[in-house]
Amino acid sequence: MKRTLYAFILIIALTVLNSCASIVSKSNWPVHVASDPAGATVMITNRHGVQVYKGTTPVMLTLKSGAGFFKKESYTVHFEFAGYASQDIPLECKVNGWYWGNLLIGGLLGFLVIDPATGAMYKLETPAVDARLAKDATGSVEQTPTLKIANINNLPQSIAKNLVRIN
Repeated sequence: MKRTLYAFILIIALTVLNSCASIVSKSNWPVHVASDPAGATVMITNRHGVQVYKGTTPVMLTLKSGAGFFKKESYTVHFEFAGYASQDIPLECKVNGWYWGNLLIGGLLGFLVIDPATGAMYKLETPAVDARLAKDATGSVEQTPTLKIANINNLPQSIAKNLVRIN
């Protein structure tokens, strides 16, 4: 009789207190952020426009997958580098497969409360963000000065008339 009671209590506890995604998975996910060229300034903002990270590439950081009770987080990764066009890359969270394990195992509390509250209900599916920055089309790329030697007889008249003899 005592064993039956203990077995019944154990089954009830496993059924009611189970939350698959919180136990098996996580709510913070690692993301590697890189750029070509390296050393670009990277700013990451969340769905509300709040900056959650600012630094230079490459970097490894962790981002939360939940933004509140039953709300998934989304991010915008913004890259800037002098002489290159800036670039924005979106990061989205999706429902974690382990969350559906609550239905199979019977964890109603995990399905309706624990996993949605901890953010483990969602998963950040992009483990790496790699931006290939393009040269800025506006021509604002800083160029190193170069020396060119030209023959005065081959110069156009518009340039030759502005020359000044220095010896």
